[in-house]
Formats: sequence, structure tokens, C-alpha cells
Amino acid sequence: MIRRKPTILLAGIAAAGLFLGACSSNDKADTTTTTMPATTAPAAKTIAEIAIGNPDFSTLVTAVKAAGLAEALSGPGPFTVFAPTNEAFAKLPAGTVDTLLKPENQAQLQNILKYHVLQGNVMAKDVKPGKVKTLQGEEITISVDGGNVYLTDAKGNKVQVVKTDIEASNGTIHVINGVLLP
Repeated sequence: MIRRKPTILLAGIAAAGLFLGACSSNDKADTTTTTMPATTAPAAKTIAEIAIGNPDFSTLVTAVKAAGLAEALSGPGPFTVFAPTNEAFAKLPAGTVDTLLKPENQAQLQNILKYHVLQGNVMAKDVKPGKVKTLQGEEITISVDGGNVYLTDAKGNKVQVVKTDIEASNGTIHVINGVLLP
């Protein structure tokens, strides 16, 4: 497992709007005006910002940066990302991640990372068993067994979805315990 701190800086959190309301009575004797206090809602974070803020995704963030996909995952989407944890990346054969992070392997790394992304926003309640097309272009197979959701990649590797519905401003993250390979 590599231990690098992500250095991706993302800009562009949308500013929250302020709501000011005023009401007054039509009665001439009552000239009181009431002003509502200003409120601000927290701006939702993008998929990339959520990943950067979670130390369990530091390997994924490093890979996304090396692949040049950080800006894409900060875009409007919506996307559904099956996000492998650091432990998931550690299950790959020794040296695999370091090899993929080399500049000459950027296309292969992009291919693998896009294989973890679906176009659209799929929440856990909407998951149905079957094949789904990834952003990379190939399919993964979704299955449900004993209430657990599994993804099977093109090589027959089966990983489990261990956490669902981490909502972002541009989609949803589902955490998986392995790395999918096209």
C-alpha cells in the first residue's frame, strides 16, 4: 500500500444563498416590519472533495490524481462511484499500485478507475441485480446475496459493497472492499 498525502486542490464550492424575508401588516395602525434572520445552508461537497476528506480513500485519491480524473469527478455528473478503500488497494499484488501510478501507465489507470464509475446517480434502494455499463464502457455484474450487494468484474473477481449512499453534490459513493478490474 502506498502512503501518500493527496495534494489535489479543488475549487468551486457553490456559495450558499441567503434568504431574507420580510412581512408587514396591511393594517395602517400596525407599521411593524419583521425581518427573518439570515440563514446559510452548507454547500454539498463533490465526490472528489469527499474522497479527499476521508483518509480511507487516500490511495484512491492518489490514483485519481495520477490518472488526471480529479476534475472530472468534481464536475456536475451525476456519477455513482464504487470507491475502493486503502485496504482494497492493498489486496492487489505487491507493486501493482506503484506500477499503475507511473506516468507511462496513465491510460491503464484511467481505464481501471472509470470501471468503478456509473453515469447517473444510483442509490442503494435503486440497485437491481444484473449487468450495468460503467463509464469505462465495459459491464460489471451486480448481485445480491443475503442482503449484501456484490459486484463482479470482467475477470470474475467479486467485491462487496460495504457502505452505501454517501451523497455528494454530483452523485453518490458506495464503498467497496476490493478493486474491480476490466
